[in-house]
Parts: sequence; C-alpha cells; structure tokens
Amino acid sequence: MNRNIPNWVMGYVEYTKHMEAPDLFHMWTAIGTVAGALRGKVWIDMGYFKWKPNFFIILVAPPGIVSKSTTLGVGMSLLRELESIHFGPDSVTWQALTESFIEAQEIVKDVGPMSALTIAASELGTFLDPRNREMIDVLCDLWDGRSVPWKRRTKAEGLSEIRNPWLNFLGCTTPGWLEENFPEYAIRGGFTSRTVFVYADAKRDLIAYPSLRLNEFKQEFATLRRHLVNDLRKIDVIQGEYYLTPGAFKWGEKWYAQHWKRDAYEHLDRETYGGYLARKQTHIHKVAMVLAASVSDEMVIGEGHLVQADFLVTQLEDQMINVFRHISDNRDAMLSMQMFEMIRQTHDATLSKRDLWKQMIYRCSYEEYERAAKGLISAELIVETTAGTTILFRLPSRDKVPSLQEKSDGIIAHWESLARADLPDETSVSSSSEAESHLSEEPGQE
Repeated sequence: MNRNIPNWVMGYVEYTKHMEAPDLFHMWTAIGTVAGALRGKVWIDMGYFKWKPNFFIILVAPPGIVSKSTTLGVGMSLLRELESIHFGPDSVTWQALTESFIEAQEIVKDVGPMSALTIAASELGTFLDPRNREMIDVLCDLWDGRSVPWKRRTKAEGLSEIRNPWLNFLGCTTPGWLEENFPEYAIRGGFTSRTVFVYADAKRDLIAYPSLRLNEFKQEFATLRRHLVNDLRKIDVIQGEYYLTPGAFKWGEKWYAQHWKRDAYEHLDRETYGGYLARKQTHIHKVAMVLAASVSDEMVIGEGHLVQADFLVTQLEDQMINVFRHISDNRDAMLSMQMFEMIRQTHDATLSKRDLWKQMIYRCSYEEYERAAKGLISAELIVETTAGTTILFRLPSRDKVPSLQEKSDGIIAHWESLARADLPDETSVSSSSEAESHLSEEPGQE
C-alpha cells in the first residue's frame, strides 16, 4: 500500500514539534504506537523462539518538567483511532488484566487465537508494584511473547486460558517514585532489563500556548494528523514473519561478537546491567521491526534497520545510569547521587557548598551531607575549589556539560541521517548466492 508519509516515526516527531518534551520522548512514544498497531501478528522467527514487537517503555522526568502524560497521550490518541486495537486498564489487578485479555481475543489468519493489549499508564504507580514478584514474573513472560497459554481465574469466568497473549506497555513516572518504590535488587531483575527507560530533565522548548503555533499551521497540522492515522491503519494490517536480509544477518553476527567482548561496555557495571546487556539484541530487533513497518509493508529487515535500531537503543544507556543512580538501598550512596545531580544541573556545573546544603537540609543531617560530599570528591565525581572565602563544588571538566536535551537533539539528528542515508537497498530475501550478489535490486513483496 502506498503511504502518505515516507517514515511514520519521523512524521510523528514532526507532528509533535510544537510540544515541550524532548524529541526522544516523542521518538519512543512513536515506536510504542507503531508496535501497538502491529501487535502480536508479526514476528522474527529464531527457530527456538520468536521476537515480537512489544515494548515496556517508561518516560522518566522530574514532576512538571516535560508533561510526560500529555506526551504519551498524543501518540495513544492516534492509536485509539484504530478500531482493531484493544487497550487494557491503566490500573492493573489480576482480575482486570485477565478480563481485558478475554475481551481482546480474536482469530488472526496464520496465527490463530490472539489477545493483544496496549496499556498506557500516565502514572506508573497505578499499573506496577515492583515489589509484587508474582506480577513482575508474569509481565516478564508476556514481554517474552511465549506461546504458552496464560491461565488465570476470575470471579465471572472461572479459570480462563488466554492463547497468544501479547502486551505492549507505555508509562510515565518520576525519579522520586522509582527511588521510593524500586528496591535495588529490582535493577538486576528481569523487568528492568526488558524495559526501555527514557529520561529527561529539561524542556526542549518553552511553549506557553501551543495553540498559537498550531493555529498558524492549522491546515498543515490537520493534514499531517490525518496522514499519520491513515498510515497507521496500513501498518495495522501488516501480518506475518519478518525476514532478515543476508546483509542484516552479517551485520548482526558481527555486532553479536563485538557485544560479548569483555571490554565492550566499560561504562556499564555488568553486575547491575547484565540482564539488560543479555537482552539488548532482542531490544534492537524489536525496534527494527517497528522501523521497517514505519516505512514499508515489505516484511523485510535490512542492515539499515538494524543500524538505526542499535543506535536508538544504545543512546539510552547513559540515561539508564541517570535513572538508576537514584535507586539504592545504601543511604549514603543515594544522598551522594542526589547531590551530584544538583551540581550537574546547574548552568555551569558549579554550586557552592552552602547552597548545596540549603537544598539538602531537609533530606539528611549535616554529618551525612559531609560524608556524601567527601565520597563524591574521593571518587573524583566532583572537585572542591574556592572563590575567596566561598567553597565551591564543580564537575571535574571545566567545559560546559551538555544537557540531556542537547544530547537528545544530537541523537535525533544523527538518527535521521541514518534513516535518510543512501544505504544499499538489500531488501530482497533469498538464500541463493545470486540474490546475495544483487542486494541493490528493487525489493519484491514477500
């Protein structure tokens, strides 16, 4: 089918340019929206298991900074235009989740019975209790897309068996909620390694009245929304197995060998992030399916899709550290990270010892404050200097530290260059040597 927009994800980022949230929030909302349209009726077959394009995406930002719920709501409002999509409850109990899966049951050609739900929770706490291990285990099984039927007992239906359950989840929260509700062991657990955390601490732009900007481009805005919905309907009917081209397999094998080198991720503590690293390949291929569906109905994943997906997933790793540095069962470590963030977020990454204490005075005793400051200095995360009689704490580099928004802008610009790059067209899929030697030919419909 012909598309109105060459790339749905990039079209969505353009559609949301008059909002204050950073581009990465909109990018991952778009990915979750396309995944919601694809549901569990597309996959990559790995023989022993299948990868399906469902996600757990959580937008994380301090309260009132980037309008997380509004950002998520824009993408979900487009997805709700599709009559075939079933939304689950944003306040989850076993009863509500099971009943929603029952209501979503459908028969899909070449798939059989399927129950696909997308859940959008503007407040993560209404959906998730990180200390409920039984619920967490079930969510992990649902993310994995296992074909084993999901059984649960409800008051109305008795014992219910859900065939091919598929769950796509997007939620919003704050660093404070994670700090209060996530035990440290949860970081190493299965749920967080399956979750995409997108972090922001600043607005992309100051827009007091979005309607003024939209009124200026009212016709263009309405047209773009209509095109996004229409193209999402076309994505909704995509069904079947995605195939990797020979070039994609070659790139993936090279990536996999590099990925498992001992020194490949020196910036990530393997004890803490080992679960994520074990699933990074899965994250990349899930995203690659979404990127392929965003530009074409062809059930083919090329090397370019994997390159783009790898870039998007990898860029979130620094943000994961920002998210989880707030979570610790060690009080001194938690206070140290809070102080480090306060210094980092200043205009010139410098804060006087007195002003920092003013911000910490309601959080800890002065003895704890002194101990945390000394710990940061010993770890060379901050440097203590003086200006006259004033003691200053600053980050070691004298250069201005780029904000997360500045990093986000660079990430999106580079991803767009990858998306627009004149990569060799290798969407023909064949095991023959002749097909491998003519990857630049026009792709054929699978």
